[in-house]
Amino acid sequence: MSEPRDSGWRTDPDAFVARGRARWEELEGILSAERALHRLPPERITRAGRLYRTLCADLAFARGAGFPHEVLGHLDALASRAHGAIYRAEPYRLGAIWDLVARDFPRTARESWRFLAAATALFVVPAVVVLVAALADPELATQVLPREQLQLMTEAYSQGFEGGRSEATDTAMTGFYVSNNVGVAFRCFATGIFGGLGSAFFLVLNGLYLGAVLGWVHHAGAATNLLTFVAGHGAFELTAIVIAGAAGLRMGYALVRTDGYTRLGSLRHHGPAVARLVLGAALMLGIAALVEGFWSPSGVPNPVKWGVAAGLWLLVLVYLARAGRGPAPRRPEEAPA
Repeated sequence: MSEPRDSGWRTDPDAFVARGRARWEELEGILSAERALHRLPPERITRAGRLYRTLCADLAFARGAGFPHEVLGHLDALASRAHGAIYRAEPYRLGAIWDLVARDFPRTARESWRFLAAATALFVVPAVVVLVAALADPELATQVLPREQLQLMTEAYSQGFEGGRSEATDTAMTGFYVSNNVGVAFRCFATGIFGGLGSAFFLVLNGLYLGAVLGWVHHAGAATNLLTFVAGHGAFELTAIVIAGAAGLRMGYALVRTDGYTRLGSLRHHGPAVARLVLGAALMLGIAALVEGFWSPSGVPNPVKWGVAAGLWLLVLVYLARAGRGPAPRRPEEAPA
């Protein structure tokens, strides 16, 4: 069987270049457009992906055929440029923070409601069970936390905060709160890599801690002071911890139930949503640290603090339930891999 007439391009560099020049120039034209690739119409992005794959095949063939360095150099440079344009992360922009806060984070939280519901149950149910048990018998709290630590908590909240704290102390404690809260949330999220079991464990553990502290401090007569202190920043802090745990559960789900993807592919599929949950939780923890550092220990009368706390809880719940509703803006389609 004879070879096709155009088989000369397989051995002739000039014929090879002539055969592929139109495709390569088209790809160069797309890459040289005034707008970045991710801002072009979806069909142009898709076309760029197809041309890039063909270019890679041309480059591999040219290397195998031993074509001249000037041919290989041109194709290699074009392939590198195309790869960078197609697969690079979307450029950082300040507007992305607003998009995350105003739309992407609350919308993703609602889309992940099953994971949020599971995370909430894993956190709240153990807290309530231990609280009820500790209210009946405070010694049960010592089965969760050391007695010395519980006594320190009692001493910290026995006097209340009518006199407030110094600005230096508030500033120093804000830094501590950031470090502590981020550490708790990070454990709730990152350990989700173990099929979600790590996230479930740390959500339950933190729920147990919360219930034990509340039950113990109540018997010491300082529960009102503790709850008044926690009520304000708790709207952001406790919600963020649950959301971080939900992100970990979703990551674990991606590894366990891949829906036809490879495990790595499943992680990539769920990755953007998980990232939005984590970033949103991090922003909430930052707000919580500021409230906990400067407002919660202030000398503002308790009724005012409770009123503000109620407003903050309502704000968080309405934000997660309502923000970002409406038609989603069209996102550039990813180029085929």
